[in-house]
Amino acid sequence: MRILLIEDDTVLGAAVHDQLRADGHSADWATRLDMAADTMAVGTFDLVLLDLMLPDGRGIPFLKAMRARGDATPVIILTALDQVSDRIEGLNAGADDYMVKPFDLSELSARIGSVARRYAGNPNPLVHLGDLDIDLSARTVQRAGKPVGLTAREWALFEAFVQAPGRLLSKAQLEERLYSFDDSIESNTIEVHVSRLRKKLGRAVIETERGLGYRLGRA
Repeated sequence: MRILLIEDDTVLGAAVHDQLRADGHSADWATRLDMAADTMAVGTFDLVLLDLMLPDGRGIPFLKAMRARGDATPVIILTALDQVSDRIEGLNAGADDYMVKPFDLSELSARIGSVARRYAGNPNPLVHLGDLDIDLSARTVQRAGKPVGLTAREWALFEAFVQAPGRLLSKAQLEERLYSFDDSIESNTIEVHVSRLRKKLGRAVIETERGLGYRLGRA
């Protein structure tokens, strides 16, 4: 997924950013609300991680403004504010989840996956595709009962197809999902990853619509 982290704590922000990248997500990081607004104006994100106390304002009005303009991007609040009233305010403002600092990075990864599955329309993390058994929660895949090792980037690409069965995804859409603004992208990067997935999971796992993009196959 392409994720925007809005967090001014540099130590925590770096740790979360590294965790997101290790999980195979593309991650952009803003330390102020105005930076976040500028970033969202030029890019599309699958998820926002939002701190509530930023140098230039509070996260709640920012979230309310998102929802008021019809932006349905999933939002997980990350904050030190731990009162029940704070949680209620955040959820009522339109947040999808609320995590109190300090939190475990593995739990954050799990909650990101849970929110993503709900928005994809299938909260069940177990997916069966031909001879493939996929666990979106554990981030594992087996082929004919045998584990298949995928790199973080390969998994992120495969997950994009699994979460959009039958949908044609363009090369640009896949690049946007896998890479942040600061990443350099080779012209054939997506083709290389698709080729590797086919070798590991079967040639039919991803179908090509020449000149248009790719979609999940029948494996």
